[in-house]
Parts: sequence; structure tokens; C-alpha cells
Amino acid sequence: MAVMKWIFTYIKKYRFRLLFAFTLTLGSTLLSNFRPYVLGKIIDEVFDQQKAELLIWLCALLVGSVLLKDVFRVTDHYILEGTSQRVVYSIRTDLYNRMCSLDFDFFDHNRTGDIMTRMSSDIESIRHFVAWVSNGVFENAALFVSAVVILCTINWHLTLAMLLITPFIAFFAVSLGKSVGPAFRDVRNSLSRLNTVVQENISGNRVVKAFAREDFEMGKFREANERYKEASLKSSRIWQKFIPYLDSLASSLNVVVLVLGGYLVITNNMTIGEFVTFNTMSWALNSPMRNVGWLINDTQNTMACASKVSEFMNERPHIYTKEGSLCKEHIEGKVEFRSVSFSYGDKAVLSDISFVAPVGKTVAILGATGSGKSSLVNLICRFYDATEGSVLIDNVDIRDYNLRRLRQNISIAMQDIFLFSDTIEGNIAYGAPDADMDSVRRAAVAADADEFIKQMPQGYDTIIGERGVGLSGGQKQRIALARALLHTPSILILDDTTSSVDIETEHYIQQTLRHFSKDRTTFIIAHRISAVKDADLILVLDAGRIVQRGTHSELLSEDGLYREVFENQYGSFDRKEGERVGTK
Repeated sequence: MAVMKWIFTYIKKYRFRLLFAFTLTLGSTLLSNFRPYVLGKIIDEVFDQQKAELLIWLCALLVGSVLLKDVFRVTDHYILEGTSQRVVYSIRTDLYNRMCSLDFDFFDHNRTGDIMTRMSSDIESIRHFVAWVSNGVFENAALFVSAVVILCTINWHLTLAMLLITPFIAFFAVSLGKSVGPAFRDVRNSLSRLNTVVQENISGNRVVKAFAREDFEMGKFREANERYKEASLKSSRIWQKFIPYLDSLASSLNVVVLVLGGYLVITNNMTIGEFVTFNTMSWALNSPMRNVGWLINDTQNTMACASKVSEFMNERPHIYTKEGSLCKEHIEGKVEFRSVSFSYGDKAVLSDISFVAPVGKTVAILGATGSGKSSLVNLICRFYDATEGSVLIDNVDIRDYNLRRLRQNISIAMQDIFLFSDTIEGNIAYGAPDADMDSVRRAAVAADADEFIKQMPQGYDTIIGERGVGLSGGQKQRIALARALLHTPSILILDDTTSSVDIETEHYIQQTLRHFSKDRTTFIIAHRISAVKDADLILVLDAGRIVQRGTHSELLSEDGLYREVFENQYGSFDRKEGERVGTK
């Protein structure tokens, strides 16, 4: 019932359109039952009583009712289809907006295939319900009730005899509804898993082919496809279990009419015309009883899909802007961590992190994979909130800033590079869509991307494939770096941005970064000593803790992880006895 109320919140905006469509449906239904009634009158009053002049009027009335019924039906279908498209347009828009408002934590715990299923087939099921199922329920109910009323005016005894079958039909219909609901939820979940397998295979097709794992992936797909098939067959078997009973009981109405109605005609308690009307109108009782199984089937399917969509709509971000938040147009960029700890669920990632990054200074973060480097800078962007302690920018807790304004003052080149299926210019200017071409080119020059971009078929107007397919890892990194530099932020975060470029290119980028970093606070995450050695402060992380801090020369003078990394990358030899490289 809660799901129905949720759907109605979108339908109520169009309730007058739907009311008009249902009125047309009611008119069409009444006209459908009007024809058997007129046919009975033709038999009794024209053929039996020889009222030939009445035949023309009744035939004209019959033809007119058929034409009017068709007009009503075409019109209500047009209105219902248009309304359903408007409803799902609103739902899809709200669903997408909700998805955009959710934070990293949601996407960490939800599969892409499941999200895509909600955005596509689940919403299509709601459209089908609004356009056809809801109207089918109303039409069949109106058909049944109007037929009962008409038949009662002719012979209530025979009508009552026919209605005695309906409790049995209701029993099997309710049983079908209870059984098929869970089955449809299983079908929907199986489809979600199948979509996830397909999406992952498409996104990771290069990895699949690189390791010749096509057979493995086809096996995964067959398994998910088999699970979906079995879930669908299970729901079909439930339907097959109940529908024969519903159809048989509905068909028995004709037997009641033939046996009992024939007896009433023989005993002169019913005319031939009334018998024909009853026999013809038995479909008006028969059809709704047959359709009740299908309608319950489709309704349960819609409820299973709509519940997933409504659950998505009820998701709320954990990271949000508080009431009365500070909405500064520009922040200076001083960053401070005060005893910050952070956990993913029960897994501790950062422990007791404290440091200060003054405005215009460069902070480098070095550490092994999994030491918490990316998690640390993610807290600055407030992609996650600290579990303990505080992150401050300009001496203000970042949780007190307007979230949108905060992120507009921060630019990040992420470790996981994502490029859109757009032009190179569009990708670089993604964070600054109003930037002119000269600014885009200057950012590309600073990232050492201008030369290879100019060699592309259409230069900056070249459309790159999904996720940058067709570009090398170094080229993608440089475009991502140019995108971050063009944004001209107060805080610049470079997460392993030069790992895929050669030493010469890295050196060039480091030189240009010094110019870009003069007025902004810069955080550099890297594994190469060459990328961090010129930083004003180097933080060495190990297992989520800062184990060393200082400048390049200070850290080389200590026995610790930093010097160990340095020696692994550059080697260790004596210039003078007992003196290591870099200690001067």
C-alpha cells in the first residue's frame, strides 16, 4: 500500500486527465454491454412481434454505439499513454536527481547494474501500470458491475446463479497474488544481477581480452542468465498453477447460462431475446474473471519494481549541507587536520591524523598502497566525513560550509581517471564550462597535453571514446590534470597524477605546477620521490598513521620509511665514506 501511495504522488498531478480517460473507459464499457441488450430487443420485438419499423432504429442505434465506443477507446488510450509518459518522465528525472545528490558511500555499496535496472526496466513497469494495468482494473470492474446490473433487470435468479461462482474465483485470485509477489521480486533481483555482469564486462572488456578471460566471463553470464531464467520460470509456474482454475471457473458461466437459461426459456420464464442477451453478455462476467489473474500478475510485478524505485528515492546522502551553513564565494585555502580518524564501516583507515597546510604551500603524501593517502584527501573534499576529529579550512570545520561552495573551491585530479564521451576541450573545461579556448589551451600546455592534442584528428574538438578509450594512460592523466588546473581552485589535489608519464614529462609538469601553486594550497599524492621532493611538507603514511613528516632533506637525514623508499628508487652509494646520496 505504501508503494501505491508513492506512485499516486506522481499521478495526482494528472488526476483530471486520468479521470477523463476513465470516464471515456466507462462510456466504452457501457456501450459494450449495450449491444447485447439491443440484440435481445431486436429478437423479441422485431423478429418475434414483427415490428419491422423498429429494426431500422435499433440497427442505427447499434451502429452508432459501436462507432462511439471506438472513439472513446482510441481517445482514452491516447490520454493514458501520454499521461503515463509524463509520470515516468517525472519519476526518472527525480530518480536521476536523487542519484546525483547521493555521496560516495551509496555507490560503494550499490551495484551499477542494480542502479541501471531501477532507471530503466523498473520505471518502464510503472509506466505500464499507469497506462494499462490501472485502466484494465477499472475497465474490468466497470464491465462486471454494469453487466450484473443489466442482467439483474432481466432475470435476477439466473444472475444470482452465475454470481455464485465468483467467490471461488476470488479465492484463487487472492492465492495467486500472495504467491506471485515474492516470485516477481526474485525475478527483479536476478535481472539486476544479470545487468551488473553485462555492465562490468563492457566496462572491463580490455582487461578481459588482455587476460584471455572471455570463457570465464561467458560462464559468469551463463550463470546469471540461468538464475534469471529459473526465477522467471518459477513465477511462470505459479501463474500456470492458478490460471487454469480461474479460466475454468470463468468458462463455467456459459454452462450455467445454457443449462439454467435454457430451462427458463422452455418453461416460458424467459424470452428467446433475453436468453440471447444473457448468453451474449456472459462474456462481460467471464472476461473480467479471466483477466483477474493477469491483472494481479502485472500489479504484483509493478509493486516489486516500484518498491525498488521508491527505496532509491528514499535514500538520503550522509554528506549534506547543514542549515545555516557558511556560503563563502572564495576560501583562502588553509587546511588543518585535528586528530582525524576515519573508518569504512568497521575497517579503520586513518588514525589520529594532525597537520596544518598553510595557504600557498605544497603538501606531499607518500606511502604504500592502502596506507590511506586517497582517503585523506577525500576528507578534504568532504566525499566522506571524518569518524573522529575535525578537518578545517580557513579555521572553519568543513561540515559548516555549504557543500557546493566548498567543492567549487577545490579541484582534484583523481587516481581513477574518468573522461566523458565528449570532445577533449569539453573534458578539460568540464569544471569550468565558461572558460574560453585560450584558457583551455593554457591548462593543456601546463599539463604537457597540448602537443599530443594538436596531433589528434580534430585537435581539441576530437571526440574521445567512453572513459578515454583510444588514449594512453599518460594522455588520460594529462587531460585530467589540465581539467584540474583550469578550474583555478583555492585547493588543488593531485592524486597520483603523473604515475603514467615518463620522467621528462613529470619534470616538466612539476615545473609548471610550481607556477600554478603559488596562490593555492596543493596536495600531491605520489609514489615517486621525484614528484614529492620539492614539497614544503611531506607526510609519510603507514597503515593509516603519519609515521614521518618534514621536508625532503629532513626526511633523508632520518632512518625511516622515506629514506627506504628513496634508496629503493635511486639506490644507495657512498660519495664519501659514510655519506649517502641526498644527505647534503
